Amino acid sequence: MKLKLADAPRLYTIDLQTRMPFRYGIATLTALPHLFVELQLEIDGKVHRGVAAENLAPKWFTKNPHTTPQQDIDELLTVIRAACGFARLATPAASVYELWQHVYEQQRQWGIDHDLPPLLANFGATLIERAMIDAFCRASGLTFADAVRANALGLPQAAAGALPSAPLRSLTIRHTVGLSDPLTGAEVAPDEKLDDGLPQSLEACVRAYGLTHFKIKIGGDGKRDVQRLRDIAAVLGDRGAIKFTVDGNESYRDLDGFRAFWDAVRDEPFVRASMLFVEQPLHRDVAFTAGLARWPDRPPIIIDESDGEIDSFLVALTRGYAGTSFKSCKGILKGVLNAYVARRRGGGTILSAEDLTTVGPVSLLQDLAVVATLGIPHVERNGHHYFRGLSMFPAGVQQRVLAHHGDLYRDIGFPSLDIRNGAIALGSIVDAPFGYAMGAGDLDLTSNFREIT
Repeated sequence: MKLKLADAPRLYTIDLQTRMPFRYGIATLTALPHLFVELQLEIDGKVHRGVAAENLAPKWFTKNPHTTPQQDIDELLTVIRAACGFARLATPAASVYELWQHVYEQQRQWGIDHDLPPLLANFGATLIERAMIDAFCRASGLTFADAVRANALGLPQAAAGALPSAPLRSLTIRHTVGLSDPLTGAEVAPDEKLDDGLPQSLEACVRAYGLTHFKIKIGGDGKRDVQRLRDIAAVLGDRGAIKFTVDGNESYRDLDGFRAFWDAVRDEPFVRASMLFVEQPLHRDVAFTAGLARWPDRPPIIIDESDGEIDSFLVALTRGYAGTSFKSCKGILKGVLNAYVARRRGGGTILSAEDLTTVGPVSLLQDLAVVATLGIPHVERNGHHYFRGLSMFPAGVQQRVLAHHGDLYRDIGFPSLDIRNGAIALGSIVDAPFGYAMGAGDLDLTSNFREIT
């Protein structure tokens, strides 16, 4: 088999606005561009289209307080354009995995030369990777799960063999509780109340969706974080089915600060009964050097933003971490390799699935296809909460999403994620080539979105 790009990838965007502010780490998100990457992958002389998509989220890839959101977005686009160039110039490869390795290595070295964090530099390569996988699955008639298990993508055989025998067909949603999210209806000011068919407060979301799993954001202020956790516990109540994770978003600059927070909450009944793990409380600058392994009674802690390179998970395990997170923006094939490492190591090693405010019609669906293939039973999802479904996409795209993915979305005047008893159905996702079932005629990027150079 011989694979190469037939032309330079093309980029398209659409502007999205949140229905309510999403505060995470040092950022409060109210609007951002949603980017599509379209490429033509030549496989043994025949050309096949592949698409990937992602939000261009400021203040996550770098956490630089001195740049503006627009500067962050411009930097993300620079990274993506660099990856497009490396992909176009790549020599023919025998597999998607081999072609991805070439682009990843070129992009990694380019990131070093430009003094960019690995997490940011790698982002461009992940979009190329996703679009190549999409093109390959459509060309071969394989679903993503089948392509991985059959080793059609060219991954090391051991990695493919470590996955479940079949993808999950439903997933439990882990609902994000942002730093500024209202917990009760009483906390919503009259001029901030939304009338868009979707729940707004935490208590309203629990009622509407039947939620049992949650991801709670903390902000690096120990006393405020403790009180926030207690306030959320009061809203959720003492129910045995509740499970939650804590996301530090790199907000603690030293281990002592986070230990003080943990010492204050570790004996709370809500924490003892329901907490699963803590996600990246320490800033990436100190996460691997803070001496976590010397803390004998630490909670299970995983990396997220520190997971910027191929071997970051292995390094984290030697530093006292219990696992890592899967996100499409960190890499699909890397996620499969990390799943292999987690299963081989055993002993409670964690591979979680986390969100980057992911939305359809492509990005969310591809991400869910991977999570289902990896066999991760619950996944953080928040794009449906902070955005008004797919209402900002063209009407034709909305209609086609509902036609192809009526199990994942419900029609409330626009496609909205259909969460029932705290879970979503994935049948149409795992049966599609790579997440989304729409063809080129259903998803005409040229007609529906703005092309950028």
